[in-house]
Amino acid sequence: MPDVVISGVGLYTPAQSISNKELVDSFNAYVEIYNTTHADEIAAEELSALQPSSSEFVEKASGIKSRYVMNKDGILDPNRMVPRLPERPNDTQSIQCEMAVAAALPAMSQAGKSAEDIDAVIVAASNMQRAYPAMAVEIQDALGIKGYGFDMNVACSSATFGIQQARDAVTTGSANCVLILSPEICSGHLNFRDRDSHFIFGDVCTAVIVERAETATSSDQYLIVDTRLQTIYSNNIRNNFGFLNRGDDSGIGKTDKLFVQEGRKVFKEVCPAVATQISTQLENLDIAPQQLKRMWLHQANLSMNKLISKRVLGREATADEAPIILDEYANTSSAGSVIAFHKHHDDFHSGDLGVLCSFGAGYSIGSVVLKKV
Repeated sequence: MPDVVISGVGLYTPAQSISNKELVDSFNAYVEIYNTTHADEIAAEELSALQPSSSEFVEKASGIKSRYVMNKDGILDPNRMVPRLPERPNDTQSIQCEMAVAAALPAMSQAGKSAEDIDAVIVAASNMQRAYPAMAVEIQDALGIKGYGFDMNVACSSATFGIQQARDAVTTGSANCVLILSPEICSGHLNFRDRDSHFIFGDVCTAVIVERAETATSSDQYLIVDTRLQTIYSNNIRNNFGFLNRGDDSGIGKTDKLFVQEGRKVFKEVCPAVATQISTQLENLDIAPQQLKRMWLHQANLSMNKLISKRVLGREATADEAPIILDEYANTSSAGSVIAFHKHHDDFHSGDLGVLCSFGAGYSIGSVVLKKV
């Protein structure tokens, strides 16, 4: 079986950012408007009054301090609380395509690849802005890449699942070089009027180049030692938005058409499953946890990452061993672990080992063991 490497990584970060204070101020303004508007129903105990939030609560609950978004003013408008992202004409580059191209170009430059060198594009993300044509095909065309492209969605694990799909394609010979893109506009599916979740997500796009080691020319290569995927059905993280919604008028506009989760259940069920997967994978590879230089974990919640890394290592992980980027980016779904890798791998030397791991709705868990070439 040919060796397969990651030879390039790219990142597109939106220009606009929202601090916890800005987000909470907007949410609390909405709470005041709602409670005033429904004062009579609240007094009659027909409705419950909404409770305000605070920046301290958000940071304590998640570890998040800010998040990047594609549109700020629409989210912070207490009378709207939805990003303003106008539809574009069909003959104009879509917003996810635009983000993906911006992330792809630096990844291609790092890998030393032109469009002619890439023969497959995978868009692996939580939400696509349309059903078809596939985002991957549009991005492929925008970059001038031949071959094929397809979209895939495994929620927050889409990027790691995409890396395995790319590795499999290169191994079997259906592609020699694959570009994986995760354009995440998570602000589009987030309910900014929900106190328990309005702070969770941010927007971003990552890019990863996967290719045969024998064709790689990048000075910064990472051998894909092993990949492990797992899915476990659960309703504890869910988004019911889809084209069939129009078939039932009673569901239009309901909150379950946006992101919803049972946070405590997710924490209790996902953390041990992720730690067990990584530990078992390392054991099967005869790699002791102490040999890992770094764990690039999915950036959903600070407490989750601390618990998972502690269970794998048998002790508290240092900031270097399990770096955090969610304080600045928030949860960016499938892109989170790739952002952590992008920003925290320059100190690796030949032979150093790390694990790139994601976990999320499904449940889905993907872990990729990497070794610096």
